[in-house]
Amino acid sequence: MITGGHIRTLLSLARSFPDNTRTILQTLLFSLAAALISVAFLLMTNHVFSWTFEVYARHSRVFFIVASFCTIMGSALVVGLLLNLLSPDAAGSGIPQLKAAYWKELGYVPFKPVLIKFIAGVLSIGGGSSLGREGPTVFMGGGLASVLSGYAGVAKRLRRGAIVIGASAGLAAAFNTPLAAITFVLEEIVGDISSRSIGRVVISSVLGAFVVYAIIGRQPAFSLPSVEQVSWTHYLLVPVVAFIASLAGIVFQRGTLSWRAGLKKQKRIPVWLLPCCGAFITWVLGVGAFLATGKIGVFGLGYHDLSRVLHNDFVWWAAGILVVCKLLATIASYSFGGCGGIFSPTLFIGGLSGFFIAGLLGHWVPLTPADTIVLSAVGMSACLGAVVRAPLSSLLIVFEMTHQFSMVPGLLLGMFISMLVSRLAGNLNFYDAILVQDGHELIKIRPPLDLHSWQNLPISTIANRRPIVATSLEEQDLRDLLDNHPYRAFPLVLEGRLQGILTREAITTALNDRKPPMIEDAVTCRANQTVREVADAFIVSPSGVIVLTDPGSRALTGIITLHDLLRAQASILD
Repeated sequence: MITGGHIRTLLSLARSFPDNTRTILQTLLFSLAAALISVAFLLMTNHVFSWTFEVYARHSRVFFIVASFCTIMGSALVVGLLLNLLSPDAAGSGIPQLKAAYWKELGYVPFKPVLIKFIAGVLSIGGGSSLGREGPTVFMGGGLASVLSGYAGVAKRLRRGAIVIGASAGLAAAFNTPLAAITFVLEEIVGDISSRSIGRVVISSVLGAFVVYAIIGRQPAFSLPSVEQVSWTHYLLVPVVAFIASLAGIVFQRGTLSWRAGLKKQKRIPVWLLPCCGAFITWVLGVGAFLATGKIGVFGLGYHDLSRVLHNDFVWWAAGILVVCKLLATIASYSFGGCGGIFSPTLFIGGLSGFFIAGLLGHWVPLTPADTIVLSAVGMSACLGAVVRAPLSSLLIVFEMTHQFSMVPGLLLGMFISMLVSRLAGNLNFYDAILVQDGHELIKIRPPLDLHSWQNLPISTIANRRPIVATSLEEQDLRDLLDNHPYRAFPLVLEGRLQGILTREAITTALNDRKPPMIEDAVTCRANQTVREVADAFIVSPSGVIVLTDPGSRALTGIITLHDLLRAQASILD
């Protein structure tokens, strides 16, 4: 049996190799670990769901109603307690948290959220909540690689490379789509398709796909048939399908963010009980869809029903019912704090939207069975693309599952329409909007690649130009500031003038003692000062915050934290 001690011994041995050899060995080890946890997560969620809902569906309707209620509510209760008591950061998809770890924590992810994400994800998704496993897989792969890199002696501020290795291997293993894993990690997490990490990402993606292929097979998620005899008439419906599927993605994003914002403010329902509320809504919708159609796709991943749609073994009007119910159930499951992602639901919603439209309009437009499959695939790609705003990844995920070039023109047209429609949801994709809603804003700094040029940059290059500031000393305003933003220090601005710095500790102490908070003196700098000059000013800043001010009016124009400085400097070595 392999234990943590064995792993530490192997990693310690690897430290004795030359740098290039050590980098390759670490890449292979991190990729293998991420792929294995991805496969374990896939198998566990599938087994739990097959032992519960798939078994229940073969019994009477009364039995299904009662058993499904007990299962989804019981699993949601356990998930709520796990997340609330042990690791609140393990809630949701995991991709926003991994992006925050990459950009704000320099790649550091502790082990506890990874472990809780695995357990809670299996219970939440396998227990029937309408969520996906791909987001959690990306988080667990990246997080596990970050933890292992710590055992290998990598400093906390140098683990970005480990995160992208683990994330790409995990996603490649989730779908057996290495190309899509490469583009998604570079598009969504790194934000740079030409990143220096591309070599390691390619290796890890290929290894992740190899592991899942060796253990499970070619198509670990859902099966897609070969597509032949595609007619030109389906192109008449591609724009309609792409528009409707993308619009469904926009409804999901806006609905989830709206519900989530309202739930963050409410105080009547305990946080640990919220997943049960989302589970109850999902149960009502799922049972209603089951009674109407005999399908259980609203619960869990829904991949079994999606596979049947892609084989034309489905009733077109039933697909429309499932689209509406799945959309509302996913909004509820995610908004109320369930543990799971959005890939699977958006693929399901988009795929069944395309199938429904093909069935509805197929009465007037002649379509072959292959045309219907292509339209379903276009819906999958368009809906996912509208939510994550990673067009290449959304196209490649679908294409790599089929390897059918006859799909490519329709997917490209659908991707273009999806990009246009997604602008209706605002400038941020779903993951970035979640981060902003939680009080995070990712400042993506890419400084010069040599130390001298870096030190002579104006400090305004790395400054946060939209800082969160305290504008009142009223008790409720201070409580709202702490509840809505995770930062440890806030500039205090009263009547347009900088008064000083409020630390989180000072605000908490003041609220507990019902006294005015202690205000620290603010250390200021000008926008044209260099990074080298401002770095010295941190020595005299007790809060680790430098305030950027306008030379004329002395108005606050931005802030620089010690973490900002270290994070930007670490990018040189990344």
